[in-house]
Amino acid sequence: MNYAFMSFSTPELSLEDMCGVAKEFGYDGIEPRMDADHHHGIEMATSSAERKSLKQTAEDNHIALACLATSLKYADPQKTQVTIEETHGRIDLACDLGISTMRIFGGALPDGLSREQAILTVSHALKEVADHAEEKGVTLCLETHDDWCNPSDVAEVMKRVDHPSIAVNWDIMHPVRMGHTTMSDAYQVLKPWIKHIHLHDGLGKTGERTSLTPIGEGDIDHACALNHLISDQYTGFLSGEWIKWESWKIHLPREMATLKQYEQGIINS
Repeated sequence: MNYAFMSFSTPELSLEDMCGVAKEFGYDGIEPRMDADHHHGIEMATSSAERKSLKQTAEDNHIALACLATSLKYADPQKTQVTIEETHGRIDLACDLGISTMRIFGGALPDGLSREQAILTVSHALKEVADHAEEKGVTLCLETHDDWCNPSDVAEVMKRVDHPSIAVNWDIMHPVRMGHTTMSDAYQVLKPWIKHIHLHDGLGKTGERTSLTPIGEGDIDHACALNHLISDQYTGFLSGEWIKWESWKIHLPREMATLKQYEQGIINS
């Protein structure tokens, strides 16, 4: 398995320092979250020369830029066209940095918008940017998040777009915590399109906000998810998304150790 962590763990660190932390704790990649005032330096305002330098920094450290985490949202018809335009710029940014995967959101459904209308809106927007993404070698991955935690809704968008550069970021927590499905059923629904994965564990009542916990101490069955991924020889990244939690010096080595323990247990069983 290829493991990464998002810059929410290390918002104060430069890209080079993030790479050093990744190497120290055995991570294969890092996932910069843009538009969040993190210090990695990857933003739309980053110049061409700076983009080239940041790409080289990751390459020199042998740490992959696993995914560009954006905050793009498409479900609101009043904002979709602006978001499409923003998407094109972020595709170019990812390409310049050699990042092949970009996280996107469906976004909250505005009042009065039906699920079918939302699916049409998101599908249309992603069709508009899909060819550009393919040209630049970037895959846009729609996350199971916000009003798109139900895997069936995300799968419906995938079917309607039907493009190799539009895929899924499976956040393994949200479909389960929102009560839409089991871990195994979520995987089976999304399996044809999964190109990136977010990991984190937590405790909380179904449908309510979850408090983060160490992997293995919460409600989310990471071993089950890993078992499916290993069985199907998944080759993408599994990226830890730990937002405003404890110090990275505590959770990054611990979570990696737990994931490796699960992985070895599955391989050796």
